Amino acid sequence: NSVHLGLPYRLLLALLIKMASTTFTFPVSLSYKGKTMLLENISTATTGRDLFIQARKAYGWSDDDEVKLLYRGKKLKDDDAAVVFTFTDPPKKTPKIIVMVTSSATVSKVSQQTSDPLIRGLDEELQRDHNKQQQQALSSSPTLFWGPNSGQDRNYKFCKFEACTWQSFGHRSIDSTPHAFAARRLLERLATDPGIVAIMKERELVVNTLGEMDPIDDRLMQKKQQESNGHACLLGYNTNRGLRIDLKLRTEDLSGFRPYTELVSTLIHELSHNWVSEHDLLFFLNYAQMRAEYMYHHAHHTDNIVNGSTTASLAGFGGLTPQHIFPTIMEELRRDMAQYGVQPNMIQEGILQRCRELDDVYTKSTFKQRRLGGGGDDGGASASKSTSRAGSARERALAAAERRRQQQKE
Repeated sequence: NSVHLGLPYRLLLALLIKMASTTFTFPVSLSYKGKTMLLENISTATTGRDLFIQARKAYGWSDDDEVKLLYRGKKLKDDDAAVVFTFTDPPKKTPKIIVMVTSSATVSKVSQQTSDPLIRGLDEELQRDHNKQQQQALSSSPTLFWGPNSGQDRNYKFCKFEACTWQSFGHRSIDSTPHAFAARRLLERLATDPGIVAIMKERELVVNTLGEMDPIDDRLMQKKQQESNGHACLLGYNTNRGLRIDLKLRTEDLSGFRPYTELVSTLIHELSHNWVSEHDLLFFLNYAQMRAEYMYHHAHHTDNIVNGSTTASLAGFGGLTPQHIFPTIMEELRRDMAQYGVQPNMIQEGILQRCRELDDVYTKSTFKQRRLGGGGDDGGASASKSTSRAGSARERALAAAERRRQQQKE
């Protein structure tokens, strides 16, 4: 019986018969360390195993030497029984095989070597990089600086931050000048300071932008200084009652940042301008009460430990006790108010009254925590709740300060 096959099938069958019946030889080029060696009598029937045997024989390598053969980018196996070359006709170009070898002596030497104790291994390097990244994240993140549970209030906060770049300095900054990234982190650190957060919540403040004041060429600063006959605060300014607050973060020589306690004092000073523009008794009474709120918060939260330090120590008030807050504020006011021709003695009663209110609030909060046997950080919340109870007292103090200001003008 005859089987009728179509033309394509007959051509394929003829090709297979030709491949099976035709075996021819040709040379193969071995490339090792830039030098070439020809293997003769390689055929279409040569397998991977055959190539490894001939290569070892040609170079005099033993079976213990580790040999690798690469053909057309593919690694050949020394135990492969399949043919390597599937030419139907003798190749016009000599096939090239790349050879790599590691002697048995080298393999034995490496396997017997012990690790150098002075050189870190891969696992140690990875662990070291991981620890370094964690430390960088801790130092660069303003939230982690004050602890994992810190941060701005979701409602009362600084909405965005802007730092100066070297282009705004009027010249390229020196090598020791902190980068703009560091300045932004400092602004965020100020905004997430637990004492500042307590003030923002207590006063229900929202500031659109907290920015860095240009340390060299700030025309707005110069204009404000001229308008106030030299009495403008040169360390910061408040635009449109809290739309934007700018602080002079850097030192005069641009080699670093100003002390953190000074920056906090300037920030509270500018926040006080949200209510009062002029540097009069009413302004300084409001400023002093905000300073008291800041200090009392840190003085009564000594159980907040970050990397072995209290948040009060991180804020520059290590060892501060409630008994020292009022004298500290009065000393600051004597220094700051002198340039405006006013004395803190006229508002000290209002400051002392606010200190007593805060002392009472935090004392009750601490007693309640101890009685319930719990911790928690609700001192700031309790101080905020005291606003309704103590609001009338503060209003009377502010009104009295306003009357003294009018009498002084008359």
